[in-house]
Amino acid sequence: MADLTGKTVLITAAAQGIGRASVDAFVRAGARVIATDINQAKLAELDGVDGVSTQLLDVLSDAAVNNAVAEIGRIDILFNCAGVVHSGTVLEMSEADLDFAFDLNVKAQVRTIKAVLPQMLERKDGAIINMATVASSIKGVPNRAAYSISKAAVVGLTKAIAADYTTSNIRVNAICPGTVDSPSLHERWAATGDVEAARKAFIARQPIGRIARPEEVADLAVYLGGATYTTGQIHIIDGGWTA
Repeated sequence: MADLTGKTVLITAAAQGIGRASVDAFVRAGARVIATDINQAKLAELDGVDGVSTQLLDVLSDAAVNNAVAEIGRIDILFNCAGVVHSGTVLEMSEADLDFAFDLNVKAQVRTIKAVLPQMLERKDGAIINMATVASSIKGVPNRAAYSISKAAVVGLTKAIAADYTTSNIRVNAICPGTVDSPSLHERWAATGDVEAARKAFIARQPIGRIARPEEVADLAVYLGGATYTTGQIHIIDGGWTA
């Protein structure tokens, strides 16, 4: 595992799922972690954890993001983990759903990047990790229109920023998971009306025979946080789904 001693990491949507697992993984790597979320109750569970500071943050607000970054100060690694999954085809997708998917899955990442990037450029050092998914420009997945459209934009965002700032030693990469065990996944299973059938269907499409653990994705995030010669890349972690 990378040694990130002395590094400060800002993680969005850090209170549960991949974000929460990433808090633990970055701390184990020696980093100081700023864990942010809008879920105050879940975020409070991180209070008092060594190496972790918590902060309420609504990534849909330019002012909130800019104020948070100004208050935190130095940020060496930014992990954009916040996102939303909508179900439905393009005919079932409402304009409101598409707008919200773009706001949280794409524009929120733009907000945090624009807030953090100037200080990274001043130091000529920094790592940005964006959460995408294989259900994007990588693979078509049924009933995920708004999600896939917006996450494909994250792939483009990642490559565009990497191309602009590689010469300034800013590394920008995206993580593209397949299906990951998380609270939001369990909510989607429940929404089908048959949790067990939904669970079996999701597992059945994984060649490796199971869904991913959040900790497995978190380990990849830590690697990318410390990687010094990797940028503009889309890192697939999907148990062979797209093999």
